[in-house]
Amino acid sequence: VQLQASGGGTVQVGDSLRLSCAPSGSTFCDYGMGWFRQATGNEREFVAAVTWSGGSTYNSDSVKGRFTISRDNAKNTVYQQMNSLKPEDTAAYYCAAQNQLATSSWWDYDYWGQGTQVTVSS
Repeated sequence: VQLQASGGGTVQVGDSLRLSCAPSGSTFCDYGMGWFRQATGNEREFVAAVTWSGGSTYNSDSVKGRFTISRDNAKNTVYQQMNSLKPEDTAAYYCAAQNQLATSSWWDYDYWGQGTQVTVSS
C-alpha cells in the first residue's frame, strides 16, 4: 500500500485546512486509517483514526471538537478536516494504514505516507 497525503499549507490562527490521503496498490476499504503528526523536536503524536468501514472514529484530546476524520471508500480517500487551527497544530502530518482497525498507537500501523506540512502562524 502506498499512501500519499496532501492538503497541507501555511494558514493563520483560526483558519481551516482539509488534508487528504489516497492509498494505492491495495483495497482501500480493508484498512483502518490514522493521522499522526510530528512537530520539530517532538515525538510522533496520534491525531485521529477511522475504522475500515468508517463506522468508528477516534480523536486525540488535543484536537477533539476541532478536527474530524472521515473516509470515502468509493473515492479511496481519507480526510482530516481541521478547523480552528492553533499554532500548536504546526507539524508534519502523516497518514497511516493498518488492517481494518483504528488505533492510537503508531506502531500498530503497517503503512505510512510522506508527511504534509501544516504551519499555523499567529
